[in-house]
Amino acid sequence: MRHGKKVNHLGRKTQHRKLMLGNMACSLILHKRIKTTVAKAKALKRFVEPLITRGKENSTHNRRMCFRYLQQKEAVTELFSDVAAKIADRPGGYTRIIRIGNRYGDNAEMCIIELVDYNEIYTTDKKATKAGAKKRRSRRGGGKKEATANTETTAAATAVAATESTKEAVIEKVEQAGDTVKEVVVDAKDKVIEVAADVKDKAEEVVADAKDKVEEVIADVKDTAEETTDKVVKKDNAEDEKVSDQ
Repeated sequence: MRHGKKVNHLGRKTQHRKLMLGNMACSLILHKRIKTTVAKAKALKRFVEPLITRGKENSTHNRRMCFRYLQQKEAVTELFSDVAAKIADRPGGYTRIIRIGNRYGDNAEMCIIELVDYNEIYTTDKKATKAGAKKRRSRRGGGKKEATANTETTAAATAVAATESTKEAVIEKVEQAGDTVKEVVVDAKDKVIEVAADVKDKAEEVVADAKDKVEEVIADVKDTAEETTDKVVKKDNAEDEKVSDQ
């Protein structure tokens, strides 16, 4: 029997449990959201929230105390820089546990534990509600006007968000199209260079072959002319000999 003991040992020895919670706290600080069991998440919530409170005051003592539990320089740096600036206005309750059902193997109850200020969906809705809220009037019929104003504010905020998302999507598509055009131009340039090199090589080969053939033809014509000249000379000599004999 537990007799009202508040510490959940999680089936581990003290040293093992402290190291496990320290590693989980580092993962939560670095990644802002982790998936684990509900029992571990509740233990982690009690372990990490005092450290986040210390992160609001950047002093050597607080850094050393946080490093004593976390044992990772990257997590301590992230805690005292980004996380501290994000949760500066929050007096407590830095984490949120969202149950997501049971695990398939052992049917353990699973959840997601996250830092509250890094959830943009909940934070944006909360800010929009605060911005659109108005003080309630005491006279009759004021509720309808307030509801209409809240509806118009919500519709305007939704239209602005849709416009911004559309603008971002168009910019992304234009950038992608520009990158695609650049790639196509580079590929076409490379292909043109390759084709030009091939044409140059073929032209050089054709010129070399034509030069060889011309030299062969000239040599044949020269040989034929020499043979014809010899025959004519021999014929003239023979006629001269006949004339002298007569």
